[in-house]
Amino acid sequence: MAPHKERARNRWLPAGAAVAVAGWGANQFTPLSVVYRTQEHWPAVPVAAMFTTYLLGLLPGLLLGTPAADRLGRRRAVRPALMLSAAASTLLAAAAVDPSAVYVSRFATGLAAGVLLTAGTTWLRELSVGTGTPNSGTGRATWATGGGFAAGALTAGAVAEWLPSPMVLPALTHALLAVAALLATRRTPETVPPFAGRRPEPLAAPLWRGALRHPRFVRVVLPASPAVFTAATVAYVVLPPLVADRVPGYAPLFSGLVTALTLGTGIAVQPLAHRLDHAHSARATLAAMLAVIGGLLVSALAVDGKSAALVLAAAVLLGAGYGLTLASGLREIERLAPSRDRTSAASLHQGVAHSGFLTPLLLAITAGSASYPALLAGLAAVGLLCLLFTARHSRSHLPA
Repeated sequence: MAPHKERARNRWLPAGAAVAVAGWGANQFTPLSVVYRTQEHWPAVPVAAMFTTYLLGLLPGLLLGTPAADRLGRRRAVRPALMLSAAASTLLAAAAVDPSAVYVSRFATGLAAGVLLTAGTTWLRELSVGTGTPNSGTGRATWATGGGFAAGALTAGAVAEWLPSPMVLPALTHALLAVAALLATRRTPETVPPFAGRRPEPLAAPLWRGALRHPRFVRVVLPASPAVFTAATVAYVVLPPLVADRVPGYAPLFSGLVTALTLGTGIAVQPLAHRLDHAHSARATLAAMLAVIGGLLVSALAVDGKSAALVLAAAVLLGAGYGLTLASGLREIERLAPSRDRTSAASLHQGVAHSGFLTPLLLAITAGSASYPALLAGLAAVGLLCLLFTARHSRSHLPA
């Protein structure tokens, strides 16, 4: 193959690296939180609040990413976000000196990730057009996002486990990767010129169109949406510190392994979600919620029995629930939303799904009034109620 043709086929790689950097930065905190808890002995509630601060930056980033990419162009939206992501991780390394720096770092990480996960994935999809494989952009975006999430946690856990300065080196590793992605995107082609010859719509306008008006979106998609990241964060944020004494000397590495297992399972079950999907029922969503409920019950048993092996089993179930719930919700949106509203409907779904990031903080706050096994079983009961509500409406208000 001629060199220029090979370059054209691979021009999506820098955009893919930018998306992966976003996932990496988001999840490097997971094993670091175990370091804060087990080695630095920081209290559980502040560490959970540090994790949740990411959500405060992520939501505006998700809302601003697409409009910014439309107004400024893809590259001019992605590159500043990469700079912010590198700065946020550099600040995270200052946690060894000042714990309050973590809050600012997590907010900036979330803001950068929100822009990269919207503008970056759009850029990646557009750069993948004409590379010879149908729907290659969607698949590459999925792998870049999930791979970044998993690799960030696993690498940060390994670095914290086996190299010195466990509070510093993992964060600086990500900062260097973000700078490398910034350099790589310098000459990556722009796919949409600024403004693209049209006036952008107000930021809030698209959110109230299409799918949100559809009863099926409200009664089937939204009740399952918080389970997406509730499942994921219970698996890799809540569980590892609770069984850290069962893996003495390997707690950060174990945390990274649980994170990679959860997210890797979530990616692996995507084809199953497509096979389960059916236009005249919500069986994919119902199967997803059953996996989440089962994972929460196994989590309760794992914490009650202090079993690291059961934590791994729970991670597989919760990872499957995470992947199935996310994919089934997006497939429902494809059928419900008009094409002009689909991106905004998917962004709203993602925003509600990310409310699951509040779960570790809520559990940490309420842990004084009930045990973790009881709280996890209570979450499973809430999931069962949502499952019954969704099942009741699963065959009504079907798309035309």
